[in-house]
Amino acid sequence: MDEQCKHQYVVSFSGGKDSTAMLFMLLERGCRVDRIIYIDTTKEFPQMYTHIEEVQKRIPIKIETYTIPFDYWFCEHIKTKGKAKGRIGYGWPTVYRRWCTELKTRTFSNALKKIPSTIYIGLASDEASRVHKLDKNKFAPLALWGVTERDALEYCKRLGFTWGGLYDEGFSRVSCYLCPLQGLKSLELLYRNHKDLWKEMVELDRKSEYPFRPDCTLAQLEKSFSL
Repeated sequence: MDEQCKHQYVVSFSGGKDSTAMLFMLLERGCRVDRIIYIDTTKEFPQMYTHIEEVQKRIPIKIETYTIPFDYWFCEHIKTKGKAKGRIGYGWPTVYRRWCTELKTRTFSNALKKIPSTIYIGLASDEASRVHKLDKNKFAPLALWGVTERDALEYCKRLGFTWGGLYDEGFSRVSCYLCPLQGLKSLELLYRNHKDLWKEMVELDRKSEYPFRPDCTLAQLEKSFSL
């Protein structure tokens, strides 16, 4: 039996600064990497898709992309079980209904094909509380190597990665742009600098049964940002 079929080493790749730095540091150190898995929510910044293409050109391992069609789950999927049976769409994710995270986790697990795996997770050394919660088969190389989030970003910039300037704008996370769980600073940056994406969020908000955030709607947020 092929060794990879017995056990595989898999990079959980979000495309952000931490997972990008982790991937290239693993390869630089000659660590075993069998697969790289990226879960696309279809609501990533356009700059993220460009970044992933740039990464792919510089590595020998194919990035496997698995897609979660956000619009479908948001406003088209018909629930078939539980108290919400028959309800259409999950609406905006919340702290208590993180259905997008659950779908990403499930999709990632299915992609492993039930092969015993060691999964590399891009958590930096200044995310110790999250590192301590990792399952036994998950490993955070950056934390082990003492690499902070700032170190990871500076390392990526030395490699020539820019994400189209998203981090320079002030975004702390550059993946799914419409996450209701992101901070107000990121949301205001989105409103001011990425009008097309903000407009798409407003359109989705009209289709959701729940408000964008527990304490306010997108319309209220937009009004506060305009002051």
